[in-house]
Amino acid sequence: MKEKWEDKHIVFFDGDCGVCNFWVQWILERDQHDRFMFASLQSDFGQKFLSERGLETKVFNTLYLWKPNQYYFIKSRAVLQIANILGGIYKLSAIGKIIPAFLSDKIYNLVSENRMKLANQKCFLPDRDQKKKFIEV
Repeated sequence: MKEKWEDKHIVFFDGDCGVCNFWVQWILERDQHDRFMFASLQSDFGQKFLSERGLETKVFNTLYLWKPNQYYFIKSRAVLQIANILGGIYKLSAIGKIIPAFLSDKIYNLVSENRMKLANQKCFLPDRDQKKKFIEV
């Protein structure tokens, strides 16, 4: 039997980061076709994802987008793919793919390194329907 998340795109994020939580909320509000689910990198599910791929399991400064049994994207490429999946006006961000990943990731890293200064640190509390989109295993 398939898990409820197996046909979704999973966004892995730093659960302790206000900027990350802002963007999770932003995606939730725009995910009109129910294509995304979310898991913090600190969760057992997030740690399993990282470990199985030999990725860093202690430092949570990278966003990952995973389509189970298909692919995963990191950093700026994950952001661009999320926008593409959301569709509509956000598909215009596909132009960002012409920028080599090493350059767009430099910008991503700059934001990531300063995210705690940028964050409003308000705690995001999903509503009942939004909670269904979080993987807590």
